[in-house]
Amino acid sequence: MVSDAGLLRAARRPYLLLFAANAVLLAGGVTAFVWLGPSWWQLLLAVFFAVVTTQLAFIGHDAGHRQIFAGRRANDVVGHLHGGLIGMSYGAWVTQHTAHHAHPNHADDDPDIDIPFLAFSPEQAATARGPVRWMIGHQAYLFLPLLFLEGWSLHVTAVRAVVRRRVRRPRLEAALLVAHAVGYLGAVFWVLDPLQAVAFVVVHQGLWGVYMGLAFAPNHKGMPVVPAGLRLGHLHKQVSTSRNVLGGRVLDLAMGGLNYQIEHHLFPRMPRPHLRRAQPVVQAFCAAHGLPYTRTGPLRSYAEVLRHLHAVGAPLRRPAGPPAT
Repeated sequence: MVSDAGLLRAARRPYLLLFAANAVLLAGGVTAFVWLGPSWWQLLLAVFFAVVTTQLAFIGHDAGHRQIFAGRRANDVVGHLHGGLIGMSYGAWVTQHTAHHAHPNHADDDPDIDIPFLAFSPEQAATARGPVRWMIGHQAYLFLPLLFLEGWSLHVTAVRAVVRRRVRRPRLEAALLVAHAVGYLGAVFWVLDPLQAVAFVVVHQGLWGVYMGLAFAPNHKGMPVVPAGLRLGHLHKQVSTSRNVLGGRVLDLAMGGLNYQIEHHLFPRMPRPHLRRAQPVVQAFCAAHGLPYTRTGPLRSYAEVLRHLHAVGAPLRRPAGPPAT
């Protein structure tokens, strides 16, 4: 039914509108940045740029799934361009994200739940040692603050992947990362006073990380983790580990379509504008075949994530008992 309805075909026109809107926002932000000059009001623009940067990242995500154009090359051009604009490695991201889609929430194989300072299952929590043990015990409280580091983590991952040549086009990606660093930092420190420039970068990069984290976290965090060694069928593992987030078209835009996570995982090449139409079809199919279909509102989804993190960390908050005799 999804294929017959044409929902898997590339959606050029909606994406062209997104390209145009993002270009206007980016150009407007840069113009305002230069016009405003050295001023602490620039921190408000840093918030604005965090939103724009995330919207550009969503386009890169869609390009990586070949949702925009029918051919791989055109999607890769868009992906590399957007990766360069925000200082990410498109190739490294595609590699990691492909592994995630193949094994969502799998303890062995999903890189998205292999995070040093967080645990998503009791088994992961049990391996924590030293200061990490305390962090995981209190991870529900630390989760949001840690998201402030997500933007920096994406930059570090990009540089590491390029230096270690773990991308298909290391020279291209290196050139894009250097161009981004020179252009971004050069502009910020040229226009602003040094202290203002540092504050601008901290606010922009920190809030970008928060926005990215809040867009991606509800998708799988707090959903069942597939134990190490267990293998599930493709349909079951994609549906049972994913969560949809209810909302209207504003939420669709704000979350880059990731709020239709179940449909996205079942049909990763389905263009973002078509996910809303596919949702009732997929939900009805899951109901007819006895498959779980998790769908909740934004606030409840975040509450479920935090409750899960708190529960997983509970054993690590208890004082250690006396040594066995």
